Amino acid sequence: MMQQNNSVTEFILLGLTQDPLMQKAVFLIFLIFYVGTMMGNLLIIVTIKSSQTLGSPMYFFLFYLSFADSCFSTSTAPRLIVDALSSEKVISYSECMTQIFALHLFGCMEIFVLILMAVDRYVAICKPLHYPTIMRRQVCFILIVLAWIGSFIHSIAQIILALRLPFCGPNLIDHYCCDLQPLFQLACMDTYAINLLLVSNSGAICLSSFIILMISYIVILHSLRNHSTEGRKKALSTCTSHIIVVILFFGPCIFIYTRPPTTFPMDKMVTVFYTIGTPFLNPLIYTLRNAEVKNAMRKLWHIKITSESKG
Repeated sequence: MMQQNNSVTEFILLGLTQDPLMQKAVFLIFLIFYVGTMMGNLLIIVTIKSSQTLGSPMYFFLFYLSFADSCFSTSTAPRLIVDALSSEKVISYSECMTQIFALHLFGCMEIFVLILMAVDRYVAICKPLHYPTIMRRQVCFILIVLAWIGSFIHSIAQIILALRLPFCGPNLIDHYCCDLQPLFQLACMDTYAINLLLVSNSGAICLSSFIILMISYIVILHSLRNHSTEGRKKALSTCTSHIIVVILFFGPCIFIYTRPPTTFPMDKMVTVFYTIGTPFLNPLIYTLRNAEVKNAMRKLWHIKITSESKG
C-alpha cells in the first residue's frame, strides 16, 4: 500500500500544552514517569529471568507484559519529553507512520498478554489438576508467538488505514503523538468509512477483550468459594492485581477507539494515562501485591550485594 498523494511531508505536534512553564513541568513529570517505567519493568524482567522460583507460566507471561510495557511507553514518552523543551515539534510523515505501527504493535501485545494471564489464572484455579498438562512450557511459548503474530497483523491493518489518508494541509496535530484519530482531523477526505474500520478493528479488540477478561475473572472469583482460606487469599491477591491492570488499561482504550471520529479536550490526557501511566503503574501493582516477586527481588539484590562485597 503506497502513500496517497500528499502535499504534507511532515507534521507539527502541538503537544500537551503551549504554555512554556507548563512545558517544563511536562518535561520533568514525564521524564520521571518514563525512567520509573523503564526501571520498574526492567527490574521485573531481570528478576524473572534470574530467579529459579519464578518459573511458572504466570511469570513467563508477566515477563512479556513488562517487555510490552517498556516498548509501549517508549513508542510515545521519549518524543513527548524531548518535544516539551523543543521549539519545533516536527515529526516527518514516515516517523509518524512508524509511531502508529509501534503504538499499536505493543499496545495490542499488551492486550493479548493480559488475556493469556487471565487464561493461566483460570486454568490454575478452576482446573488445578490439569494445570501442568494444559499450561506446558511449549504451549505458553506457542501462545506468545501467536500473540506477536496477532499484534503484527493488527498493526499492519492500522498502517494500511493511515496510508489511505490524503493530507493537503494544515499539518498541525493537536496531540503529543501520531495516531489515527488525530490524523482523521487533518485528512482531505470523508473519514467516516475509515473510522468504521478503525472501530471494527481497534475498538472491537479493546471492547471484546475487556468483556472476555471481566467474564473470566468473574468465573474465577466465583470458583474460589470451594478453595481453602489460604488458597483463596493468595488467588484473590493475584486476580485483584490483574483486574486493576485490566480496568486501568482498557477503560481509556475503549474511550478512544470505540466512538465516532470526533475529538474531545480530555483525549490527550486519556491517551497519556494508558500509554504512559499504565506501563508505569504495572510494575508497582505486580510487585506490591505479589509476595513471590518481592521475595525473588530481595534474593536477587542480596546475592548481587554479597558478590560485590566479596569481590
